[in-house]
Amino acid sequence: MTALIETHGLTVGHGGDPVLTGVDFAIAPGEIVTVIGPNGSGKSTLLRALIGLIRPDAGAIRRRAGLKIGYVPQKLALDPTLPMTVRRFLSLPKPVSEAEAAAALARTGVPDLGARQIARLSGGQAQRVMLARALLAKPDILILDEPTQGLDQPATSGFYQLVAEVRAQTGVAVLMVSHDLHVVMSATDRVICLNGHVCCEGTPEVVTDAPEYRALFGFGTGGALALYRHHHDHDHDHAQDHAHPHHVHGPNCSHAPAKPAAKTAAKTAAE
Repeated sequence: MTALIETHGLTVGHGGDPVLTGVDFAIAPGEIVTVIGPNGSGKSTLLRALIGLIRPDAGAIRRRAGLKIGYVPQKLALDPTLPMTVRRFLSLPKPVSEAEAAAALARTGVPDLGARQIARLSGGQAQRVMLARALLAKPDILILDEPTQGLDQPATSGFYQLVAEVRAQTGVAVLMVSHDLHVVMSATDRVICLNGHVCCEGTPEVVTDAPEYRALFGFGTGGALALYRHHHDHDHDHAQDHAHPHHVHGPNCSHAPAKPAAKTAAKTAAE
């Protein structure tokens, strides 16, 4: 199947310093892909390069002819004193009919917000309105840059469930950056772990132990994390992880096999 967007050897830098190096990436029609990684790993840089906001230093980006992209940023950057209703916002930059606007708001679960001022929306409402606006273009792919940043857990869970429902209803592909791996796992088809390069990627599984994820991110979520299977395209310099015989650790990744005590503690916490 022809990819919607793909990169080959993508390298991007800021001020002469490399942020991404040699990234090979592709997303297929209808696929949901989640990009994770520590701060400064190049997640947002990758998204901005894919939509054309940043020029790569090396490598190639190929987009399918006529590709329509719907983009949802981290937050709505508008002057809070600017008088603008949700309905007016949905008609920027291209006017849409009342029926189209109503349908988009209904699809994203906020059918009664058309007359509300944008500045008076909660964070969760604003994200759903921005998603509605992105969907009005009937995109082939939605690109979401940490769309739940600053939202509480119920709002975060609800937003990711909404994204999964929109994909099911429309067939749109979804590429999103998220720190909420334990929440988003059930709704994603593939996870890409980024740390200046593609460290690992693969299909996720909701399980009780995640030694590779903990090795990179620590215990910020209390150890109760979901595991993703990752299939490597490069070798690693550590010994093979016997808990996951298909995993091989290497010089370009910060992963290391989990210590038995840590694994036991994580399993106990999850139970």
